[in-house]
Amino acid sequence: MINNPTREEMGQLLKNSKTIAVIGLSDNPNRTSYMVSEAMQQAGYKIIPVNPVVDEVLGEKAVASLKDIQEPVDIVNVFRRSEYLPEIAREFAEINCDIFWAQLGVANEEAYRFLKEKGKTVIMDRCIKVEHALTK
Repeated sequence: MINNPTREEMGQLLKNSKTIAVIGLSDNPNRTSYMVSEAMQQAGYKIIPVNPVVDEVLGEKAVASLKDIQEPVDIVNVFRRSEYLPEIAREFAEINCDIFWAQLGVANEEAYRFLKEKGKTVIMDRCIKVEHALTK
């Protein structure tokens, strides 16, 4: 069973974070990943697009994978279908980041258990933009 942190805990995580790597961030302004990431960028977060098929999104250079990121990351926010989460979780476990956040409608128990066993903070099926707005 997936057990997310409380809304207050999510608010604290967001307050203590500065950089969000966004897996599956599209360069299409009509896509949810773009709108949510743009809102988080406007709220003061640095966004790192993680998408092998785009060069740049929201004025930030994109990287092909998490392992290509050359700076500290506070949150990895995932905009990919639920079946991809176990593979993404394994890659996430190899970088120095503690918060794995899967967007609204995205959840996978195998990925959740894998990351919790590694001591990571895991949030699934929650919109980071909504949680940020609710905890200001």
